[in-house]
Amino acid sequence: MKLVRHGEIGDEKPGLIDRDGELRDLSGVLRDLCGPALAPAALDRLRLIDPETLPMLPPETRLGPCVGGTRNFIAVGLNYADHAEETGAPIPSEPIIFNKAPSCLSGPNDPVILPKGSAKTDWEVELAVVIGTRASYVHANEALNYVAGICVCNDLSEREYQFDRGGTWTKGKGCPTFGPLGPWLVTLDEVPDLKRLNLWLDVNGERMQSGSTGTMIFDVPQIVAYLSHFMMLEPGDVITTGTPPGVGLGRKPPRYLQSGDVVTLGIDGLGEQRQEVVAFDDWTAKVAAGEPTN
Repeated sequence: MKLVRHGEIGDEKPGLIDRDGELRDLSGVLRDLCGPALAPAALDRLRLIDPETLPMLPPETRLGPCVGGTRNFIAVGLNYADHAEETGAPIPSEPIIFNKAPSCLSGPNDPVILPKGSAKTDWEVELAVVIGTRASYVHANEALNYVAGICVCNDLSEREYQFDRGGTWTKGKGCPTFGPLGPWLVTLDEVPDLKRLNLWLDVNGERMQSGSTGTMIFDVPQIVAYLSHFMMLEPGDVITTGTPPGVGLGRKPPRYLQSGDVVTLGIDGLGEQRQEVVAFDDWTAKVAAGEPTN
């Protein structure tokens, strides 16, 4: 299944994509795509629904983050061998873990707001995992049983905050709009091989990132199992699993996002995102004027 959340910011409702690619409303069946609705039995019940019995929604309907109720937004750093190489960093012996603020989650096509005073906002296309069942001390060979599905994430990063301001990477990772998620939450039965997914990202139509999950240092089961030994993973938690080479930081000279840029990105079978980049002051002026912001 390809599951979505649609509607205004803060008032998203559940939906799905039918076999013809049309958006259907699930709000008559469940309240939201979160918590118990992500458990295997709940997903099995959704599979029994004939999508043609569900209301069709207009194609211009806004899509929100494809999961609700997220308590933990966890990220893995330097998890692609070729990305580690471009940064000059050694291959990690264990996953590098940091947090993104759940408040930074946004829809796949919502604007990206440059933080106030930012000069080094960067892009990172990533495969994200959504937990469906509480997981604690699980083994890698059973870890996928705890996963509701996967999706596209843009792990936006402010590099000055991340590297030059001291402390942890979290400072540069959790700014508002720094976690576009979706468009779809894709259940694992629709994914033939998690280790053979192509990822890409363009800025203003120019290809910046192109990679494959085949170069991951730690794969999805390993990551889920590893994290479950350090924290309780809850339904709706999001784990974004690292980025392939081609980030702005790694270019010579480095290149970062500017107001007016358009970022597009996607992963095989998981859909695409599109974000327009907006300066903080321009965004606040639009809000003050009551203009549409998505």
